[in-house]
Amino acid sequence: MIICMNIYDYWSSYIDKVPCHTSILSGAEYVQELLNGHPDRIYNSFRMDKHVFQRLCCTLKSLKLLEDDRHVGVQEAVAIFLYIVSHSERMRMAAERFQRSKDTIHRQFKRVLAALCMLSPQIIRPQSEGETPAEILNNPKFYPYFEKCIGAIDGTHVAAWAPAQKQTSYRGRKVLVTQNVMCACSFDMMFTFVYTGWEGTANDSRIFTDAVTRPENKFPFPNEGYYYVVDAGYTNMPGFLAPYRGERYHLRDYRGPHRTPRGPRELFNYRHSSLRNVIERCFGVLKVRFPILKYMPNYPPRRQRRIPIACCVLHNFIRKEARRDRLFEAFDVEDMIFEEENNTPTNLDMSQENLAQITNVRNAIAEDLWQDFIPHP
Repeated sequence: MIICMNIYDYWSSYIDKVPCHTSILSGAEYVQELLNGHPDRIYNSFRMDKHVFQRLCCTLKSLKLLEDDRHVGVQEAVAIFLYIVSHSERMRMAAERFQRSKDTIHRQFKRVLAALCMLSPQIIRPQSEGETPAEILNNPKFYPYFEKCIGAIDGTHVAAWAPAQKQTSYRGRKVLVTQNVMCACSFDMMFTFVYTGWEGTANDSRIFTDAVTRPENKFPFPNEGYYYVVDAGYTNMPGFLAPYRGERYHLRDYRGPHRTPRGPRELFNYRHSSLRNVIERCFGVLKVRFPILKYMPNYPPRRQRRIPIACCVLHNFIRKEARRDRLFEAFDVEDMIFEEENNTPTNLDMSQENLAQITNVRNAIAEDLWQDFIPHP
């Protein structure tokens, strides 16, 4: 009797199994339907326009970073990855959407993630050196005062998953489990450096110190005399221009009846904050486009570290291929106000001579701004 039951269980589980994926459209056919359909459908599904999606697939294939495998082509593999990161979707739901097994979805996701990370050195890097950015050159608010500025640096918290015994170190602001990611960007809203993997409790300055002092990170240091704009959580030092502490700084502080700066330091801080706002807008576009950065599934830590890098690669690729992308246009507002991420500043060990050098640069900019700002008789 027991033997008969075992045979019956085996038959019902493995031989007489009811098919699960019976949709009229296979995954490849679903992707083709989107490519041939209304432009909004593919944008809403993959968060990029049709020509950008096709160009991305061709780039990964031409560079031999991704190839058709026995069952899944490059277009479908990229579509699976984009579907998951663009909607923070679980593997189970992606398997239903693309009519594939969860193992196949899992394998394709890892394949595309690895390919995008291998593409990152070509995509996430400074595009030009030694030139005043057009966004500064053509704006009298910033030129000629900040003509040596090449970009902005800041950190942001993205969602993370950690086992219960490790969650304490990953609990960032608002008591959420996060990882702290440091990025640099240019003024055309493209990331030039991304450093991931730090737990949410890590301070911005600690991450910055690790990023710039370890040669293997290949941080893109500015040429002599040039600098990034950074917030008050970083030390004012050569190559990194911080605002004055103890003065009004954030853009929201200049709204309402007290919006007019009351001296050279406040005016400097206001213009500095307006200039550094580009990194906040980059983070805004990134997180709206890829909600997985707000709701991270329980992936292994190594994969969680790589997902923000892959998302930044896609961000830059879209910016390069579609300057009129609708999300970039929505965030193309110079003084857009964001919620600030407050971190306790930690000073770096710098010599007084070097600190004085960049302080003199900051003071000179502040005085020039003030002289041009106040009315003269």
